[in-house]
Amino acid sequence: MMKFTSDHEWLAISGGTATVGITHHAQDALGDVVFVELPEVGKAFATKEVAGVVESVKAAADVYMPITGTIIEVNEALRATPALANSDPLGTGWFFKIKISDPAEIDDLMDEDSYTTLIAKA
Repeated sequence: MMKFTSDHEWLAISGGTATVGITHHAQDALGDVVFVELPEVGKAFATKEVAGVVESVKAAADVYMPITGTIIEVNEALRATPALANSDPLGTGWFFKIKISDPAEIDDLMDEDSYTTLIAKA
C-alpha cells in the first residue's frame, strides 16, 4: 500500500513496516541531489520529526518521519549515490525503512489520488 505526506514523502507499507522516500514532485523541486543524510538504525522518531536531510544543487530540505516508528534499515546505496533520489525516487532511491509503532497513524496519510490533487494545486 502506498501513502503520501504533504511534505512530499512516500511510504510503501507492508505488514508492520514501511519503506520511506521522497516523491517525484520533491526531487523535481530540489533538482540534482548531491548528498543525503540518513538516520541511525535503531533510532525512534515521532511523526513530523526530522529524520534525514537531502541536499541538491539548489537547496537543502529536511526529510520528515511520516509516522511514528523506529529505523530498521537505511539505504546505503543512496548514501553512496545520492542521484538515485532523482533517477528512481519511488524505487532504488528510497531513504529508510521503519518498524511502524502506531498503525492507526497510517489513516492520517494521503492516498495517491489525494496527493496528486495536492501537488496539482502547488
